[in-house]
Amino acid sequence: MGLKTRLEARRATSPPETRTNGHATLLGARRHRRNADAGDGDAAGTVLQLAVLLQAGVAPARSWEHVASTGDAAAARVAAAITAGASPADALADLGTDAWREVSAAWRVASVVGAPLAECLRALAAALRDAQQAADDVRVALAEPAGTARLMGWLPLVAVALGAALGFDTFTTLFTNPLGLMCLVGGAVLIVVSQRWTARLVARARSGRTIPGLHAELIAIALSGGVSLDRARRVVDDARARGGPGARGGPGVRGGPGIPVGPAGPRGAPASAASGDERDVDAVLALSRSAGVPAVELLRATAAHARHTARVEGRLRAARLSSRLLIPLGVCTLPAFILLGVAPMLLSVMSTMSVSL
Repeated sequence: MGLKTRLEARRATSPPETRTNGHATLLGARRHRRNADAGDGDAAGTVLQLAVLLQAGVAPARSWEHVASTGDAAAARVAAAITAGASPADALADLGTDAWREVSAAWRVASVVGAPLAECLRALAAALRDAQQAADDVRVALAEPAGTARLMGWLPLVAVALGAALGFDTFTTLFTNPLGLMCLVGGAVLIVVSQRWTARLVARARSGRTIPGLHAELIAIALSGGVSLDRARRVVDDARARGGPGARGGPGVRGGPGIPVGPAGPRGAPASAASGDERDVDAVLALSRSAGVPAVELLRATAAHARHTARVEGRLRAARLSSRLLIPLGVCTLPAFILLGVAPMLLSVMSTMSVSL
């Protein structure tokens, strides 16, 4: 294949944010964060279509081309990368989102251990769809308190306009009176603090970018290929390390190249999530050995339970958020309302009275 063809294929399959630098890179990272949930949701449908084609006997490369012909952008990028000589697992990892990295890891694990690829992708599609539904539930539950907090954040600025509409000389007081300048600076600082405080509370209440129970799903895929437990662990560790954030120059969990994403575990997931998944898997495998039953179905049941638990915990975080948002409202937003709305009107009245006297 010619050099020009390889360069075009690499340009087509590289994430948009890696093809720019400077300010454009940061904009690409923000677009990646905004579209991550939509991309994860599309992954489940694409993987399910691919599993059906593979089960019907279509070759993997041709399966990707068929799915790409339906207008699927992700499948088109994977098909182009495979045509350029990349492996399907590497092409999937280069798509950049968490869901596609997990699909890449599952594909790599199934290929290494010889597990049925179509069956593995069906199970993974169900897991991705369940995880996306849980994330949607959390997002809907958070919409009302987060929207209310954003609306209340504009209250101090509305108070300034309201004072001017009522006939008070608020703008002149804020920009010319020394006390008014102090109120302006203090109110602006409180608004900024309130917005950042609220944003951190909302971000903390959202579910993590990791997909609950995926480590157990990958171990189940490895064991379904007939390998030993130690071999299954090594294969899964290697697959997630090769397809994790930052591998092959891909973007991180929450941003583009070079943007810190926080501490991560050995498999590219946050350290706490990785250790929690490992403890669950260890407990299931110990139960399987003691009871003398196959571990594959136990692992998949554990993964389903982890996704259910994540959904419940997300709803609880959303419920607690409503009360926690009252703290920045009372500490920052209401004092800013007084400094920018009430105080300038009082100063304006006092200055008018002193002039008349």
